[in-house]
Amino acid sequence: MGTAERGYSQETGGSSWFSSIPPVVRWLLMINVAVFVIDGLFLKGVLRDFGAFSVQSAFGQGKIWELVTFQFLHASIGHVLFNCIGLYFFGPWMERWWGSRRFVAFYLLCGAAGAVFYTLLTLANVFPGGAYSSLVGASAGIYGILAGVAVIAPNLRVSLLFPPIELSMRQMAVALLVISVGSIVLKLGGNEGGEAGHLGGAILGFCLVKFPGLLNWAKRHERDVQIIRPKAFSRKSEAKLRPRSKIDLDQNSAVDLILDKISREGFHSLTPAERETLDKVAKSHQTKND
Repeated sequence: MGTAERGYSQETGGSSWFSSIPPVVRWLLMINVAVFVIDGLFLKGVLRDFGAFSVQSAFGQGKIWELVTFQFLHASIGHVLFNCIGLYFFGPWMERWWGSRRFVAFYLLCGAAGAVFYTLLTLANVFPGGAYSSLVGASAGIYGILAGVAVIAPNLRVSLLFPPIELSMRQMAVALLVISVGSIVLKLGGNEGGEAGHLGGAILGFCLVKFPGLLNWAKRHERDVQIIRPKAFSRKSEAKLRPRSKIDLDQNSAVDLILDKISREGFHSLTPAERETLDKVAKSHQTKND
């Protein structure tokens, strides 16, 4: 994977780098690692046998839960490591954009979409005999995140570890999707099923970010400043993340300056004092609603 220009790990007070990660991403990282270690060291693959996705068991035997459980299972150390790296670097962007509750729905739906797309290609005989093949990993959900960030921040610079080059977020997303399509069509690498999962997750991730109203059912009465997708995203020119809040306070001018800074430089550019200002405004709004 690589590193992106993310400033979410900035420490405030005595907080650690890990505690500064948004809560859902933090829990996902811990669950992925814990499940891999517990299943590998103590249960000898029992969880994987129970929760891995296959077309035959999920739809033929009615084990629909596999659409979710397979997302927390991994085949190797490298598999879980690279997925966690992708989740760590890009997950916070999507969680801060959606809010925690909608991000959970977004992530799990993108993962399930990967399994559904894999199923469609299997039924179309793209993967002959694949109905009994198992699918595991968080990659589909992470590809949904990558596609979403590519829409939100297409010009975000990403420095890859291998090869050591720098790309925009849009360029990296397109390159990864081209690799997935090429691997399926040309049957390269022996992981065509996994690549189908990548594509399914990316397709749904792109659609949900383009049409965020599709996840309005997962909203809650958020205490944070609500970030709303701006009209600028509908244009082909460079998009800017311009959050809007539902607050009406005397601090409008200060808040507007902070929102302008987010628009220019991204959420990660905020100082601890500026983040505290937004938190106070959001809490004041919540108190009024109560």
